[in-house]
Amino acid sequence: MKAWIILLIILVVLIGILVALYFYGNKLQKKQAEQRKLMLEQAQYMSMLVIDKKRMKMKDAGLPRVVMEQAPKRYGNAKLPIVKAKVGPQIMSLICDETVYDQIPVKKEVKAQVSGIYIVGIKNLRGGHTPVVEEKRGFMSRLRLKASKMQQNQ
Repeated sequence: MKAWIILLIILVVLIGILVALYFYGNKLQKKQAEQRKLMLEQAQYMSMLVIDKKRMKMKDAGLPRVVMEQAPKRYGNAKLPIVKAKVGPQIMSLICDETVYDQIPVKKEVKAQVSGIYIVGIKNLRGGHTPVVEEKRGFMSRLRLKASKMQQNQ
């Protein structure tokens, strides 16, 4: 009899935790949608020559010190899609959106929609559209891609 009571208590606690996570996730999703809307409002189109693109850790990417200080500590070791591009006379490291990262060609000129140091979208490619070669994706990258597609549909 005592085993059933213990299992029932554990089940109730787990259900409570799942409900709390559901509401917390919804709150974070709404907050992210608002931030994305603000970023798209402030975005500008820039012409840039893409030099290189890699997925690298934030601390190794060569981003400005101010960005590194404002970013949460957990992003220090997370790999982000980084694009090195020549914008005007200077070479900059820019963080790229996951959905746009695969479309950006290397060593070509691109007109990209940029908000701060974050590439939000691509308007056109100079020299025509280059076909994107599909490479084998890992589990986490497929999961990120599905999440970003779901957010864009909302």
